[in-house]
Amino acid sequence: MPRPIPLSCACLLALAPLAFAPGVAHAGDWLDLSIVDRDSGSTLPEYRHRGDTWVPGAPGHRYSVRLTNTSGERLLVVLSVDGVNAISGQTAATEQSGYVLEPGQSAEIDGWRKSMQRVAQFVFTDVDDSYAARTGRPDNIGVIGAAVFRERRVRPLPPPPIMLPRSYEGAANKSRGEASAAADAAAPQCIGTGHGESQWSPVDSTTFRRASNRPTEVVSVRYNDVATLRRIGVIPNWRPPVNRRPQPFPGGFVPDPPRGD
Repeated sequence: MPRPIPLSCACLLALAPLAFAPGVAHAGDWLDLSIVDRDSGSTLPEYRHRGDTWVPGAPGHRYSVRLTNTSGERLLVVLSVDGVNAISGQTAATEQSGYVLEPGQSAEIDGWRKSMQRVAQFVFTDVDDSYAARTGRPDNIGVIGAAVFRERRVRPLPPPPIMLPRSYEGAANKSRGEASAAADAAAPQCIGTGHGESQWSPVDSTTFRRASNRPTEVVSVRYNDVATLRRIGVIPNWRPPVNRRPQPFPGGFVPDPPRGD
């Protein structure tokens, strides 16, 4: 039986870092986040639309959340899927447990953590079959987020020479997010994240003391099925250009000319 982990100072550490993390990623200042389709093996493409980052999910496909620490220090990442903490199953809040990444480490989170050894796989599924909806929390289906915390330094930093007034961080992002949500409200959320089959995914416990109660940054991506993303304009309805240049060797044989009346 895994021993309990105090939420105030201890979190989880992924034991299987990736040596290289290719593909598109939603890059923050400290953390890169990308979504990997585990059935196709490809990293999902990302589209910017009205201030949000979107990825197209295929119903029935398993996926993982790839987290890459791009900094030179340890980071705590609290992972939220559809508004639910991916470790505890609680309605997500930034003060909860998360995964600790070493400097430069990349790891794939494959599912809802069931124990220190196993997860229930993340899978794109109908909204009604999603874990959030089945547990009575459907309001935030369609978003994956990571709250990033820096570690408290052993040696205290020297005080600044002057005191600057504190500004409210994130106000512009909040306004942008509210405007985007209102603009996309007419589009239904067609897929969510289901509670898939059990999978071996061992982790170990470690201690981590946050440098601040507020996250250093929050990185998030939204997702839906391809048809819906095309309908709301996230994925452009691109068509290949028509090549109108005459071709000297179009192929084929000489046909008979049309007969006159």
